[in-house]
Amino acid sequence: MNTTTTTIMLLIDADNVSIDVMEQAVALMLEEHGALHVRRAYGTAESALKHQAAFKRLGIRPIVNLATGKNSTDIALAVDAIDLVHAERPALVAIASSDSDFAPLVARLREKGCRVIGIGQAGKTGDETRTVYDAFTVLEHRSKGGTAARTASARPPPAPRPSARSRRTAAVADDDTAGADKGAAAPLSARRGRGSSAAARSGSASTAPASPATQGAAAAAPAPAARKTSRRRAAAAPKPAAAPAAGAAAGAAAGAAAAPSAPAARATPGDAAALAERVGRILRAMPELERGQTVELRVAAERLREAGLLSRSGSSTRVLGAHPDRFELLPTTQPNRVRLKA
Repeated sequence: MNTTTTTIMLLIDADNVSIDVMEQAVALMLEEHGALHVRRAYGTAESALKHQAAFKRLGIRPIVNLATGKNSTDIALAVDAIDLVHAERPALVAIASSDSDFAPLVARLREKGCRVIGIGQAGKTGDETRTVYDAFTVLEHRSKGGTAARTASARPPPAPRPSARSRRTAAVADDDTAGADKGAAAPLSARRGRGSSAAARSGSASTAPASPATQGAAAAAPAPAARKTSRRRAAAAPKPAAAPAAGAAAGAAAGAAAAPSAPAARATPGDAAALAERVGRILRAMPELERGQTVELRVAAERLREAGLLSRSGSSTRVLGAHPDRFELLPTTQPNRVRLKA
């Protein structure tokens, strides 16, 4: 039996993550651990044939599973993982899958003394999956010719610390700004008072004659007593009756305010037919729902993609959640199954 404690293993659920995420997972393991001794991908014969060129390039050994039922690929990976741990005694086991069903396997490998980390694909990984592992990294699926980034472990670089000279300059600027703000906020009377006192101290007074416009404005302004008399006379004068037209306009405005709002636009028969057709296509893709069975969301995503109802990077919860009156996602928090409502 090999008793080394430096073996690094990567076990990939090829039915759950894309080939691009597999490539990133291999690169990540080599970058962080310097070696990757065991590289295995578990999936169907069709996926092994489809990705054989990438498997050869990455040195991944495909483990073909002839599907015999639900979760058969997951079971094959778990059985192989236990055998490898007994034979190789690895220091680290990485499982590339967004499936939460591997929680019992992770706990068992940890009891055997292994450190177990997870690698998942963005858009497929729930919070309940990440907390099971000692560490978890989520990788973005890249389109052809695109670039990807590590979304779980990436942190923004620290902001550069300003120099002492920059801090002094900023402090002086802040003081100037505060002074300008205080001057602008001071009342007009206060600013006039400061100006008058300054003129008195200097012993000089403004002797410039007032402009004709200023003199005319001063002459036109009534005295305080005249203003008070005018206000008293205006208050005592009788108010004219409201014009009939104004009353009619006010009544019309009140009637308009009391009138009920127009009903909201209803869906047209064409929209209803389109929704019914979409629901029918979903049910044809997952006939188990009409038999009262539940379907796992990862299986639902595969079926919806095959039926042309879901893009490669789309979310099955979004497609099914668009019809809450027909489909129920279980559980309500972090759903992983769907069933047809009665």
